[in-house]
Amino acid sequence: MTFKTRKRKGKGKTLPFFCGSKRLLFAALVLLTAFFNASPLHAQSPLPEITQLNSRDTVFRQFMQDVQTSRRILFSSRNITPRDLASSLTVYSFVPGPEDTLMAIAARGNIPVGTLATINRFSHVDDLQSGRTLLLPSMPGIFIPETPESDLEHLLFTARVDGSLNDGVILSIPRDGRTERFLFIPGADFSSTERVFFLNRGFRFPLRQFRVTSFYGPRINPVTGTHGIHRGIDLAAPYGSEVFAVRAGTVAVIGYNAILGNYIIIRHDSGWTSLYGHLSTVETTLHAQVQSGSFLGRVGTTGQSTGPHLHFELHRDGQTRDPARLLGIFSDTHASYSR
Repeated sequence: MTFKTRKRKGKGKTLPFFCGSKRLLFAALVLLTAFFNASPLHAQSPLPEITQLNSRDTVFRQFMQDVQTSRRILFSSRNITPRDLASSLTVYSFVPGPEDTLMAIAARGNIPVGTLATINRFSHVDDLQSGRTLLLPSMPGIFIPETPESDLEHLLFTARVDGSLNDGVILSIPRDGRTERFLFIPGADFSSTERVFFLNRGFRFPLRQFRVTSFYGPRINPVTGTHGIHRGIDLAAPYGSEVFAVRAGTVAVIGYNAILGNYIIIRHDSGWTSLYGHLSTVETTLHAQVQSGSFLGRVGTTGQSTGPHLHFELHRDGQTRDPARLLGIFSDTHASYSR
């Protein structure tokens, strides 16, 4: 089961970061649920604790029985509502050790990685921490938090919360002494774009909100009208929008030229470098050590530019790479198109 998505014709692609209307929609879902006398479901508390992921643990055996039951109900039943499906969901807890990985735990419990990632609010496959409680749900599905925080959660939120009451159900799940509210979509899994976000090895978006106006590769230069190779992607955004480092590294170059205008180059590990062009202001210093998400400068129109946007490039070992693919911007992205 997946939420329906909308696509509108246009030249640019809006990436899902600012989604205030979607947050209001999430709240409306909760209110409508209450209006129809169906309050949000609550996971049991305290959560049953699995001490080891093998048959010697009686709680793990019960968990595996619940997984089999949930799958049987999910994939063999017809005309059953998400609320009825979710009523068979049970949530367990497990404290991973140093040798555990998220992939191995998912395989051992027969639960999709996307399910484990979203209920635990992981933004990357390596976010699992030894000694920190992990939630194990018995039913496959995607958990979308009421208040998204990471890039991945914003993508999930914008792609799937679309006003339909037929595909998901509101759940309240206890965690760390508090309760978090999710929209649970039974049977859903990561899309290819979401999976790239989750498996991506350390790159994040350089802007909170943008529209892709020019992709990597052959194109006609919009200023000169000549054919050439575009060595990056152009991301349109409001003038003055904050620009962020896509990965930890060192500021290697701060410069200006007639084409890129004000630009910054950051040197990362494993031979990677990133370039940020057409900036209105530079808010970092040469040789500064930056982290993923560090504030670098602001979107502008300096250099050869037809309007406010960020020209963004990625290089590895001196060779340009397609930033769209490395950032997870594909043609099947669930984001809507701008008019």
